Formats: sequence, C-alpha cells, structure tokens
Amino acid sequence: MIDWTTFGRVDADGTVYVKTAEGDRVVGSWQAGTPEEGLAHFARRFADLVTEVDLVEARLKSGAADASHSLTSVKRIRTTLDEAHVVGDIDGLAARLDRLTELADVKAGEAKAAREVARTEALARKTALVEEAETIAAEATGWKSAGDRLKEILDEWKTIRGVDKKTDGELWKRFAAARDGFTRRRGAHFATLDGQRKQAQTAKEDLVKEAETLAESTEWGPTANRLKDLMNEWKAAPRAAKESEQKLWERFRAAQDAFFTKRSEVFSARDAEYKGNLEKKQAILAEVEALDIDADPRGAQNKLRDAQAAWHDAGRVPREASVGLDRRWRAAEERIRIAMDSAWRKTTPQDNPLLKQMRDQVAEAEEKLARAQAAGDTKRAKEAEKALASKKQFLALAEAAG
Repeated sequence: MIDWTTFGRVDADGTVYVKTAEGDRVVGSWQAGTPEEGLAHFARRFADLVTEVDLVEARLKSGAADASHSLTSVKRIRTTLDEAHVVGDIDGLAARLDRLTELADVKAGEAKAAREVARTEALARKTALVEEAETIAAEATGWKSAGDRLKEILDEWKTIRGVDKKTDGELWKRFAAARDGFTRRRGAHFATLDGQRKQAQTAKEDLVKEAETLAESTEWGPTANRLKDLMNEWKAAPRAAKESEQKLWERFRAAQDAFFTKRSEVFSARDAEYKGNLEKKQAILAEVEALDIDADPRGAQNKLRDAQAAWHDAGRVPREASVGLDRRWRAAEERIRIAMDSAWRKTTPQDNPLLKQMRDQVAEAEEKLARAQAAGDTKRAKEAEKALASKKQFLALAEAAG
C-alpha cells in the first residue's frame, strides 16, 4: 500500500500542506496531536477519495453502472479535488480522473446510442402491437382467440421499455381504443347472436310442440311425411343456446320416436294380420281351383258364390302377394264362367234351370197381383203389376236369347 502521508507536511504552527506539481497547498490545520497523526488523518481522507474512485471505475468498466451517472461522479470528484482537504497524490488522482472522464464520455456515448437503438426497437415493437390490435379490432371474428391475443399483446406491452413518455402515451391511446372497439364489436355480435338464438328457440319450440301433437296421430303416411318436413325445418333453423338446444332436441326426438315406434307396432300387427289373411285366401283359392267344373258347372258356380263371400271376409293381404293372388282368383272365376256359358248353350229352353226359375218368379208375381186385387188393395196391386211386368220382360228376353 502507498503511504499517502509522504505527499504532505505539517509546520511548527500546525498548518498542514499537500505537495503538488504546482507547489505545496494548505489543506488544513492540526492541533490535536503530533504532526504524524495529523498527516495520517488527512491521508485517510485521501484514501477515502481513492476508494470512491476505485468503485466508480470498477462499476464503469464492468458495465454495472450507468455511464452518465459515473461521468457525473467523476466530474464531481475532479472538480472538488483542487480544494480537497486531503493529503495524497493529488496529481496522480487528477490524471486518473481525467482518464476516467474520457472513458465515461465514451461509455456514456455508447450507452446513449444503445438506448437510441433500444428506443427505436421498442417503438417499432409497440407500434407493431398497436397495429395488430387495430387489425383485430376491425376484422377479427374469432372472438375467443382474438380476445386471448389482445391479452397477450397487453402482457408483452408491459415488458417493453425505452419509449419516450409522450410517444408511449399516444401509442397507448391507440391500443386502448382498439381494445375498446373490439370489446364493443364483440358485445354487439353476441347481443345479435343472443337475439338470433332466442328466435331460434322460439321457432324450435313451435316445431317441438307440433311434433308432440303429431306423436299421437294414427294417420301414418301424412304424419310421417310431416315429421320429416319438421326435421328438415329443424336442421335449417339456427341453433338456440346450448342448454336449450339440447333439451328441445331431446323432446323433438322423443316425439318422433314415439310416433314411429307406435307406427312400427301397428304395422307389425297389421303385417301379421295380413299374413293370416293371405293364408286364408290361399286356402279358399286352392279349393276353388280344385273344383271339378266339367262334372258339375252349376255346383261349381254355387261354391264360387260362397267362396266369393269368404274371400271378401278374409280381408287384405300383403301388397307384394296381392297382385299374383288376384290374378289367380280372376282366372278361377273366368274358368267357371266359361264352363257355365258352355253348359247354358247345351241346355234346351225347357230344361234351362234359369228359365225355369224365371218362369216360377213370373207365376209367383201373378199370384201376388191376384191376392192384392182380391183384397182391394190398390197400392199393392199397382206395385205387383209393375213387378210382374218387369219379370215378364226379363223372361221374354231370356227366352229370345235361348
């Protein structure tokens, strides 16, 4: 360590001097002890200055200190050095401070340039964020993602430093205006959406009510078609609020399921009935087709009449079997009709059972007329005359045809 006391002296009257290149300079007076103690006292003051300079220099060179602040400290120490009440290497410390002043000037310039670059970059970043926010406010329709992005922009904004207060304030106003504009536009969108959902809910409630009414219908064809139309209307309608949409859909599906389940049950029962009817008609038809028409045409015709009544009473059959079954039935009827026509042509008028039957009917009508006339019942007599005339006319036509 340097002995700073070698740079000073104390006179016999206690005056303390420091040695400089320009000569000795009075720095104080010492009366409290020996000259050595006085020099040591003022040397310690100088050592404190050296320590302060060492600290400023170390922080400046390491970059830990603000160069402009370091420059201010160096200039302060240098300015007061010529008047300092210390004993030490004043000239050496002054030269060191001058070098530090130059270094601090350079560092301060570099720091200023770096701050300018940082300010430019910070300004560019904040400007870009503002422009992005303004674009979102004007164009975005992905409301959640856009809202999340505006929050991210705000968080990033808070990390950016270096923009001057005035410019930063102007940019903030633009960002705040963009965020408020987005919030208003999003609010208006959802207000409109809520209105549409309410309208959709009302429309779908009407569809549900109609479907629930139709669930009890037994007009299977028209109702099924209407329910299909209702389904198409449901799909075309906007969605209601999520919870309402789900509840309405469950009611709508339940009404449809109830109708179609009931229809299916009825159709299944009807199909079973039609299948039983088919078996009955097949049995009736088999009997008719098995008749020996050539041996007994009249008997076959009588059995056909009974079979026709049974056929009618048997009811409807499955559609896919109906055409073929009816074709066979008509063929059997035609076969018996042809046989009866042939038998008719082979009989004499006297032997023709139909003519005999018609003659019996004429005789019976004559008897009814005679009884009415004998009773003096004019009204019954007129009715009997008309009936008799009609039967005679048909008999004459039959005899002429025979």
